[in-house]
Amino acid sequence: MTEHGPHHGKVAVVTGGAGGIGAACAERLARGGAHVVVADIDTERGSSVAARIGGEFVAADVTRLADNTALFDTAVTRFGRLDVVHLNAGIIGGTTPGDGFDLDRYRHIVATNLDSVVFGVQAALPHLRATAGAVVVTASAAALRPSIEVLYSATKSAVIGLVRSLAPVLATDGVTVNALCPGLVDTPMIAARQEAIRAAGVPVADPALVADALEAVLAARGTGEAWLVMADRDVAPFPFPDLPVPGAQRLRYRDGVLVTDHS
Repeated sequence: MTEHGPHHGKVAVVTGGAGGIGAACAERLARGGAHVVVADIDTERGSSVAARIGGEFVAADVTRLADNTALFDTAVTRFGRLDVVHLNAGIIGGTTPGDGFDLDRYRHIVATNLDSVVFGVQAALPHLRATAGAVVVTASAAALRPSIEVLYSATKSAVIGLVRSLAPVLATDGVTVNALCPGLVDTPMIAARQEAIRAAGVPVADPALVADALEAVLAARGTGEAWLVMADRDVAPFPFPDLPVPGAQRLRYRDGVLVTDHS
């Protein structure tokens, strides 16, 4: 842990931290001075990452709400606070609608890529309110354009929609929430596909570029943004078009009831 880094004294949790993007981001946060908790279902690799960066490892299946609750409670019990949550767990599809559709695989994709984000926010939010903390979610550039990874793209699109809609809700507590949208990154997730990817000429980024983007998001302190992270262009928020809807900004939920805010 760096004594005077940008994250000195802060506490960060990184899910899916056993390798690839998660490991690179966990290391970057630790180098910046944060106490880092690495969470993953891969105990051996996750423990190795935590040991290398001087962090803590917690075994967690983040597709389960109870595991998320235990994870963040453990982090706060150990370090006394929670400042940064990087919800990074994710898997590629492996099935698609049509011939050979695998229902179990589909459920697993949704649970890993979407449920884990909802459950992570739900479990972390009580602790983040106390510090006006930050949530950063790993989505994908595949959510910003048509993709051959149909269900992966669908779940990551849902994550971006969640982030953009959740941002104004959490803003009242001072909590920010943003998405990282990497293109192809040199991680174990694409290892078996590397030959075809490189033959097609698709740019592949180093995981360190995603860690750079994480740093940029945390420094910017914006909210509701989806930052594009690709090897062939600058890291920056994706410019979504505006869609004004008269009166929509006045609608609120209070105790589960939709009401009009007259203030």
